[in-house]
Order: sequence, then structure tokens, then C-alpha cells
Amino acid sequence: MNGLLVLGRILFVLVFILSGAQKLMDIPGTADQIGAKVLLPEIVTAYTPQLEAASGMATPTLLAILVGVIEIGAALMIAANIGARAGAVLLILFTIAATWYFHPFWTMSGPDRDANMIQALKNLSLIGGLLVIFAVGRWRPGYADPSAQRV
Repeated sequence: MNGLLVLGRILFVLVFILSGAQKLMDIPGTADQIGAKVLLPEIVTAYTPQLEAASGMATPTLLAILVGVIEIGAALMIAANIGARAGAVLLILFTIAATWYFHPFWTMSGPDRDANMIQALKNLSLIGGLLVIFAVGRWRPGYADPSAQRV
């Protein structure tokens, strides 16, 4: 059973690891996509000039690196069962943002709407799995819940 749990965690987060690696291997392309779709809230944009000056990179480039690192890092946390809840929360927030900015099927019609609805539903399923990981936490087979009563 323990081997199946490990395999399940790895297979579940593989989509995030590969997606994050793809983003980091094409930072300019990822930054272009982010720049075209993502509109940051005013509370964040107040600080972007300082971040850009300190890093020497444009905000979309910084975000491209950040999301790639978050995807890979949080997925590895879940796969390794170390900080699984924190990794799940990070990936839930990332997946919500990705769905909102990149798959807004509710603003589309025709084939684009259908294709983006499928992607949004896939993301909703991923969020469901991440919620299960968050609820279970760092579960290990044979680990008894101290609050459980024996009958």
C-alpha cells in the first residue's frame, strides 16, 4: 500500500513538474504569455517598479520564473510527502489563477469556449485532488490518528 501511495503522489504531481520545467526552459515564451493575459491587481503593481529595478527583469519574466519554481517546488513537496499541505495550497492557488487568466471559457463562444471549458474542468479536478492531499496532509500507512477512538 505504501508503494501505491508514493506512486500515486508522483503521478498526480507529474503534470505540475513537467509544466513548471517547460516554463523554465522557455522563460521568454512564458513571459510573453503572462504579459498578454495577466493583469496584476493595483496593490501588486505598486511594487513592480522596485522589483524590476532590483532584478533587472520585467515583471512578466519574474512571474514566469516564479510560477515555474512554484509548480516544481510544490509538486516535489507533495511527491516527497514533506510539507504536502503547504505544497497543495500553493498549487491550488496557482491552478485557480491559471484557470482564471488562461481558460476564461465564460467569456468565449464556439469551439474556443468548449476547449477552454475542458481545460478549466481538468483544472477543477486537479484542485479536487489537491484538496484531498491538503485534507489528508502528511499521511503515512499505519499512522493512527490520535483523535480516533478505539472501539
